[in-house]
Amino acid sequence: MKFVKLNNGVEMPLLGFGVFQVPDAAECEKVVSEALDAGYRLIDTAAAYFNEEAVGKAIARSGIKREELFITTKLWIQDAGYENTQKAFRTSLDKLGLDYLDLYLIHQPFNDYYGSWRAMEELYQEGKIRAIGVSNFYPDRLTDLCINSKIVPMVNQVECHPFFQQNDAIANMKEFGVQPEAWGPFAEGSKNIFHNEVLTEIAEKYNKSTAQVILRWNIDRGVVVIPKSVHKERIEQNFDIWDFELSADDMAKIAALDSGRSDIINHFTAETAKWLNNHKIHK
Repeated sequence: MKFVKLNNGVEMPLLGFGVFQVPDAAECEKVVSEALDAGYRLIDTAAAYFNEEAVGKAIARSGIKREELFITTKLWIQDAGYENTQKAFRTSLDKLGLDYLDLYLIHQPFNDYYGSWRAMEELYQEGKIRAIGVSNFYPDRLTDLCINSKIVPMVNQVECHPFFQQNDAIANMKEFGVQPEAWGPFAEGSKNIFHNEVLTEIAEKYNKSTAQVILRWNIDRGVVVIPKSVHKERIEQNFDIWDFELSADDMAKIAALDSGRSDIINHFTAETAKWLNNHKIHK
């Protein structure tokens, strides 16, 4: 495993395991256990995924020392604001069965995320979270938060894959010392990504799968990746990416695939703001 050092000195694995869209408790516990057995140590969940308890059970069953793990969860829009964040953090910690978090993220740039950030700054300073950050904060929102906060986010988790490479956003994060992390590194399977001619040709060159090439491409750019799978063989395969690096020529070929936009979600529309704000995770 390779690590990246965050702006506060904490080391974060460059490869982790995501559990988005795995709400079934038994299945989630199973695949997280398989991921931990395969060698993953970064596990990424969220309150809005409805599987924090299952992740916690898998962690408890693993027998792995707590200090070897890097556990991330996220604050949902409904729980934004100073006091709500304090409460939501404790709820997530209880569901995970942990004494502290390695990374806590504001899941979406909506509602009172400044109040949330103040609460997270305090929780971080109290030692209850090793690193704090945000998710889906595009350059305008991230810049404003960085300028107007005591503590600059350590991580920004954004959609990032060969078809939406986020070059401007990553440059903006670099300016403020914020580590980029990719959700949806496989573009959620869109545009037939696993059979893309450019990617499959590169994969054949290295005797790797297309998925392995995609993950290695982001890691070679310094981006943390958190692929999800519910298939044991793919979980193991996605972890087996440390014995090769992409050439500059291959990196350039993949760079040419960038469309410069998301086909999954547009955070800049009123419809998206309404939809996300209306999604409730509790009464």
